[in-house]
Amino acid sequence: MAEEVKLLKTWSSLFGLRAVWALKLKGVQYESIDEDLSNKSPLLLQSNPVHKKVPVLLHNGKSISESMVIVEYVDETWKQKYPLLSDDPYERARARFWAKFGDDKGLSSIWNVFIKQGKEQEEAIGEASENLKFLEEELKGKKFFGGEKIGLLDLALGWLANLVPVLEEIIGVKIIDKKKFPLLSAWMQEFAEAPTIKETWPPHDKLLTKFRATREPYLAAAQPK
Repeated sequence: MAEEVKLLKTWSSLFGLRAVWALKLKGVQYESIDEDLSNKSPLLLQSNPVHKKVPVLLHNGKSISESMVIVEYVDETWKQKYPLLSDDPYERARARFWAKFGDDKGLSSIWNVFIKQGKEQEEAIGEASENLKFLEEELKGKKFFGGEKIGLLDLALGWLANLVPVLEEIIGVKIIDKKKFPLLSAWMQEFAEAPTIKETWPPHDKLLTKFRATREPYLAAAQPK
């Protein structure tokens, strides 16, 4: 009997892309369902009643939520092709650690650069740079975070290649400078151009429009009353 695989996401979700990449690297056939988060579908509310967020993977009627949980589920379920995690327990632990670091520290500090201005933005740039130094160090001697091929940590940090150039263009500030972060810059280009990844990027112009609109309320709130 054919497997039923569906992925609930949005067109622009950097978290949804992680699941897309994992499924594509594994060669899993799936149905992609884009959600309107201002009018969430009954399927989404039923599939993820706790957080009511995307992405959600539906595999033969069973729902799995949270992007990195989905990525690991896909890796464990379809083991026969393209393993995303090393067989070595230590390497698996390191990948999970840095994936969480990317979400908890990296993403939040870069987002602060995007939504702040003036002195607060300068402070946010300093914090983001400190976090990026750790990732630069992690790439030493490697083409990808996963080694010679894309692995779980590359998928976890893929938003750097997708989101950061958009944010930089909007605010006119270079967050990941080639001179300061040569390995990260090279990785971003290598990852973004990998065929399986390249074909999934959301339209750049649409992302610019979306994130300009996202930034406006933050700037308005910072204006003196």
